[in-house]
Amino acid sequence: MNVLITGGSRGIGAACVRAFCGRGDRVAFFYRKSDGAAETLATETGALAMRVDITDAEAVANAVDRVAVALGSIDVLVNNAGIAQIKLFADLTDGDWQTMVDTNLSGAFYVTRATAKKMIAQQSGKIVNIGSMWGKTGASCEVHYSAAKAGLRGMTMALAKELGPSHITVNCVEPGVIDTEMNAAMDDETRRALCDATPLCRIGRPEEVTAAVCFLASEQASFITGQTLGVDGGFAI
Repeated sequence: MNVLITGGSRGIGAACVRAFCGRGDRVAFFYRKSDGAAETLATETGALAMRVDITDAEAVANAVDRVAVALGSIDVLVNNAGIAQIKLFADLTDGDWQTMVDTNLSGAFYVTRATAKKMIAQQSGKIVNIGSMWGKTGASCEVHYSAAKAGLRGMTMALAKELGPSHITVNCVEPGVIDTEMNAAMDDETRRALCDATPLCRIGRPEEVTAAVCFLASEQASFITGQTLGVDGGFAI
């Protein structure tokens, strides 16, 4: 398969790049600014690294075209790129809100729009969106993040209905607290509290999220669409 992954230079995205490449798939990944990490990952895996600002619709369309030429087609899209911010709702600025929505929701829309056109033409494809359990439950001090991820959940269901006749599946994986760079700043007390609130009593690993992504991108999941799979240790039950 030919796979495009956004936000592929670090964390869950990098784990996805390694997993798909490890299966023998041809992989391209977008990243925004981590040149060193992207170059290292590309060298390690043989994946094609492309620096792209996914909040720029025109840049996205051009980059997706280049990926399709380089790989020959795009069979799987993993919308993983995202940012997080912890801030009181009353302190959120217009810029905070816009940056969050632009990256976590509009960016996924731009990449999906460009890629879906090619999948419709080939009458096949699999799209996997990386949401968050906070898109289901909401998170205090992360209103803008929760709202954007909830939007991704809704986009998943709507697209599944629209793209189904073109033999394209669209699903969403919602991670819980995962041991990535994004969560590395948590202090020990916060980490313990989150573990205590998780039925499996621990924080997840990127590879555990990747396993769900690879499943939804496989032929084993060919009759699964419009679904949201929580990989959160039971936190969002």
